Amino acid sequence: MAMTLIAFLVTIGLLVLIHEYGHYRAAVACDVKVLRFSLGFGRVLWSRTQGETEFVVSALPLGGYVKMLDEREGLVDAREQHRAFNRKPLRQRAFIVAAGPLANLLLAVVLYACVNWAGVQEVRPWLAQPRADSMAVRAGLASRDEVLALRQMDAQDWTPVRSMTELQWLFTRAAVKAQDVQLQVAARATDSAASGPQRTLTLPLSSVPASEVDGGLLERLGFVGPYSEPLVAQLVPGGPADKGGLRTGDRVLFINGQAVQDAGQLRQAIRDSAIQGKPQPLLLRIERAGRVQELTLQPVMKDVQGKMLPRIDAGLGGAVAMVEVRYGLIEGFTRALDKTWEVSVLSLDMLGKMLVGQASIKNLSGPITIADYAGRSAQLGWVYYVGFLALVSVSLGVLNLLPLPVLDGGHLMYYLFESVTGRPVSDRWLERLQRGGVAIMLLMMSLALYNDLARLLGPQ
Repeated sequence: MAMTLIAFLVTIGLLVLIHEYGHYRAAVACDVKVLRFSLGFGRVLWSRTQGETEFVVSALPLGGYVKMLDEREGLVDAREQHRAFNRKPLRQRAFIVAAGPLANLLLAVVLYACVNWAGVQEVRPWLAQPRADSMAVRAGLASRDEVLALRQMDAQDWTPVRSMTELQWLFTRAAVKAQDVQLQVAARATDSAASGPQRTLTLPLSSVPASEVDGGLLERLGFVGPYSEPLVAQLVPGGPADKGGLRTGDRVLFINGQAVQDAGQLRQAIRDSAIQGKPQPLLLRIERAGRVQELTLQPVMKDVQGKMLPRIDAGLGGAVAMVEVRYGLIEGFTRALDKTWEVSVLSLDMLGKMLVGQASIKNLSGPITIADYAGRSAQLGWVYYVGFLALVSVSLGVLNLLPLPVLDGGHLMYYLFESVTGRPVSDRWLERLQRGGVAIMLLMMSLALYNDLARLLGPQ
């Protein structure tokens, strides 16, 4: 909990600081007087005046603001009217407003580049046996297949696939665009063995409903995870596996007469073994120290994330193959630019689909989910945490560019109206639009918080 709280506060504090600093630097560049730079809202906990600006840290850390000299908020000395925000040309006002979201997007590029340069250990895209009667199986994928490259149907070039994380990202991007993809795959006998003959397969991702494009997409396509050998890694003393005679290091060859290709298939066979909610005996053929034996286990039903499933109380699966994903100076930076752009476009696309009902509103996340992922990524290491910061920074930048009156994008919408008509939005309409924007933001925040609590308290 301490790690989660600290990681969350650092995440929000850093991203808000960069966002508001973008506004601040743009205002200074345009010779607008900045009265206060606040990190947070509410009661002031710390303050310091430097030059003509008061820098403060406030009690509520979920946001911040830059207060500028403005005749709409009070009387301005005639000698300083030229430095008031409202007196500046339209292009300068638009630049100052847009600088906050742009600072978040620029930060994301820098963070993604740091991750690319530092390198990160990722799970290799070496697949376990896909789930029966799934899209992956129908496409021709099988246990021990390694995905080498992917291409969308409307593209000419193949994109190398270096990790399961990259594979999921490419699938998600294609599914949101309703694009089928081709895969170059090759079967591998072992982690170190050379690839077998390459095959080209097609996944019809255009048939996946937009409402199903989320973090569970790979599972819905039939992917059960990376390949790992069907070994017994650990046992719970006194559990069904221990009582049935399984021992650490045993390799499972068959379960109920079905050949076992990998640990994922073995786990799935155990989960599917119950009949009408009652656990059935499992006949296992195993290899131990070069000798083949047969054992019978009696699973027990246990609650797993809200579902009663058969369990044998054993850790199953050998080590998963890993690969270090690292890029050089130029490639790492260009990939960071591409990733920031792609995540921005994907975020807008998903928001649009949610707005018209094509995508599920369950994709909205709030502070609880952000805190959870901040803590998890921080525990994995600084590189993973930096990658998480980049993702949230993109989301914050994109969110603030939405044309909602209470956001930066709403102010840019006003300026667009002013540039077209030659006159600003009337005070009466500004008040109406502000009220509508607040209502929409409260609705979005409520939905995001509801989704957070639903994920936290149980399956949806």
